Amino acid sequence: MTRSLPLALLVAGLTACTPAPPEQLAVNQAAEALGGRDRLLGIRTLVLSGEGTQWNVGQDMTIDATGQTFAVTGYRRAMDLAGGRMRVEQTRTPNFLYFQGQAPQTQAFGLDGDVAYAVSASGGISRSSAQAAKDRFAELHHHPVVLVRAALGEGATLANARAEGTEQLVDITLPGGGPFTLALDATTHVPTRIRSMAAHPNLGDVVIETAFEDYAEVSGIRMPTRLITKTDRFKTAELRLARATMNGDAGDIAAPEAARAAEAPSGPPPVNVVAESLAPGVWLLAGQSHHSALVEFADHLMLIEAPQSEARTLAVIAKARDLVPGKPLTTLVSSHHHFDHSTGLRAAVAEGLRVIAQQGNVAYYEEAVKRPFTLQPDALARNPKPLTIEGVGDMRVVEDKTRRVELYHIAGNPHADTLLMAYLPKERLLVEVDAFSPGSPVHPYAANLLQNIRDRKLRVDRIVPLHGTVVPFAELVKAVPAS
Repeated sequence: MTRSLPLALLVAGLTACTPAPPEQLAVNQAAEALGGRDRLLGIRTLVLSGEGTQWNVGQDMTIDATGQTFAVTGYRRAMDLAGGRMRVEQTRTPNFLYFQGQAPQTQAFGLDGDVAYAVSASGGISRSSAQAAKDRFAELHHHPVVLVRAALGEGATLANARAEGTEQLVDITLPGGGPFTLALDATTHVPTRIRSMAAHPNLGDVVIETAFEDYAEVSGIRMPTRLITKTDRFKTAELRLARATMNGDAGDIAAPEAARAAEAPSGPPPVNVVAESLAPGVWLLAGQSHHSALVEFADHLMLIEAPQSEARTLAVIAKARDLVPGKPLTTLVSSHHHFDHSTGLRAAVAEGLRVIAQQGNVAYYEEAVKRPFTLQPDALARNPKPLTIEGVGDMRVVEDKTRRVELYHIAGNPHADTLLMAYLPKERLLVEVDAFSPGSPVHPYAANLLQNIRDRKLRVDRIVPLHGTVVPFAELVKAVPAS
């Protein structure tokens, strides 16, 4: 006589036989390769420590140069995985000539839920923006143990399992952010890298990728001891982790009360543009840390520098048009490629300005104008315009019947290979940035600037720095020992 199985038992048996979706299978395999689901879910805190290298991305000699680095020591990343908290502490020492000198720099910043904060070297606390909190949430999860553990938890959404070369990939979206793309070795199922998207003010939509190498076992969990991070094609950091501690004392990583009580900045600080007349038809557009200069010709205006932010550049352009409403602003002279001095490039192109830059910057500027900005659309994304650009090799003269401006490459400068300076011979004014910044405690690039001026036999009365205040030429001479 055949008896029917109870319905609940039958359903349970059928469910047990149902294979997991490929996305869940990939996460399960990753968890098993790392040490097992139960062990991962049992991790409450994780503290990583070690040392490494950071690259001076966007601030090196050329856009693709990799010679300028910071040695990272005392790296400590403490994470409360259940509470969504993280605090990172490190010391950076530059291996190159630097504005602030080559003394070590201490850094500390953290995340507590939706509160991002920073701690200054003197101990001051500031709350960071909501965007910074999102970026740090991503940083928290750019570790295989942290991401796979989160993917096993409530609220995680898994999608788009696929193969790519020798890797398996799966997309993971968490309640606090994502998606993250987790890549696994197709044979061992050990995580090889994590990718996520971010918005960059100069590069637009970028892929942040952290690759994992040299796994070692720690209390039954496999942990990578080498983390390599890139932003698109740019290598940004490499960490060598000497120690990993699970479920130990992570320290006090809660957001300080001063940060929690403060309002998160809702956007960039207000822009302040102050026009200072330097000579008839020549103005310094100052008011904050990064300045521009405006030069009037017979039938048009030239802007020298579009720095710091899109908002700053648009405000500077508006001020220029207010100062000389009867003439079109047609030209931007960009001093060099460094991110803090070229952030306004796309805004200037959106406003219809043609660009003059040192020849070494042309290819990067062409790329920058074409890059997608969909995550945070900027002025050029909203108002697309083609780039018109002219590269300057050693020297270029722009003149008409009323004005002459000579643009020179600052040859051999240890700050950047692509620096331009602007000389106004009638007014004996030299407009430059980063080569000499009056008021700075150190002047590592001033000797080279002075040598370039002397080699060119330029007769300079005043230096117009786009950091700091206008000073007599004698101040530059004084800043260079035995000049």
